[in-house]
Amino acid sequence: MDFSFSEEQVLLQESVQRFIQNSYDFETRQKNSKSEDGFSRENWATFAELGWLALPFSEDSGGFGGTAVETMIMMEEFGKGLVVEPFIPTVILAGSVIEAGGTAEHKEGVLAEIMAGTKFAALAFVEPQARFNLADVTTTATSSGDSYTINGFKGVVLGGPSADVLVVPARTAGNQSDEAGITLFLVDATADGVARRDYPTIDGMRASEITFENVEVPASAVLGEVGNGLPLLEAAIDQGILAVGAEAVGAMEVLYKATVEYCKTREQFGQPIGKFQVLQHRMVDMFMEHEQAKSILYMAALRMSGDDPVEAKKAVSALKVQVGKGGRFVGQSAIQLHGGMGMTDELSVGHYFKRITAIETLFGNVDHHLKKYARVA
Repeated sequence: MDFSFSEEQVLLQESVQRFIQNSYDFETRQKNSKSEDGFSRENWATFAELGWLALPFSEDSGGFGGTAVETMIMMEEFGKGLVVEPFIPTVILAGSVIEAGGTAEHKEGVLAEIMAGTKFAALAFVEPQARFNLADVTTTATSSGDSYTINGFKGVVLGGPSADVLVVPARTAGNQSDEAGITLFLVDATADGVARRDYPTIDGMRASEITFENVEVPASAVLGEVGNGLPLLEAAIDQGILAVGAEAVGAMEVLYKATVEYCKTREQFGQPIGKFQVLQHRMVDMFMEHEQAKSILYMAALRMSGDDPVEAKKAVSALKVQVGKGGRFVGQSAIQLHGGMGMTDELSVGHYFKRITAIETLFGNVDHHLKKYARVA
């Protein structure tokens, strides 16, 4: 199988690498993360100018027609820089749902503004009782004439604090865990009845808990078919898994390389600790875990760009399992070999480990995806 990139893909990779190297050092990242927004709106405007916000969308929708491979390339470099801008919530999650289920009006309005960098969005899908089950939805949307009234609660809404619009799965029919009866709605984040509690997450990102109390939306706010929104939601989450998987692979690469360099200079008993064989073995194990995760990432990206949805779902779950297990090992080993300084706020190693740890539980943990892989297989 050919894993070499095309000329256009190499140019994309190089452009993201240059941005990270020239404009996104660790100190700048920390400053942006601790700002009021939690990220840089100037960087977001740069993303739009470079075409990154339009990359995953089809040309018919006004984008550049990028595939899962292009998303993988970009997100792996973002992982190396610990990018905090809400690319995944706005573009990968909410944006993909709007493109797949939105009307021409939605695409010409909200989606075009997302690609232009003038509007932020978030996918509010997590509910406390669901435990990674996307079909377990207690938020309701009651039809009344030509409108719907939404009531419910969503937690850990990634990118929620900056979101101008929300994509909200709500139950319009059926029982709590039925796969049918879920409808996706496009909701104004400032609409009456929307209450939001914002907070920083452990990995330097921002999220919200959002309550919907008698929020009225028009029938035109429906994305896709009424009662058949679960496939759209699942497709968006699969894209999200690929994106965070690529991000984790990038972070793992930085961690193992930083650890190797540190072990070359840190001395103990009169010699660099990198000369101790047991530590050399540990660093080789870190390298192998990264390489395995990267190989599965490439396979998942190719499968998602193909035309076999079953194989794509299997590959995505396999990626999540490997990233969860391998990322934990690489992160823990990096912290251990750096010693006490690995846990300090001033050193980047701890922040990479926090991001990898958060990614492990995003969209389903290792146990969840092992079971899902077995069911799909």
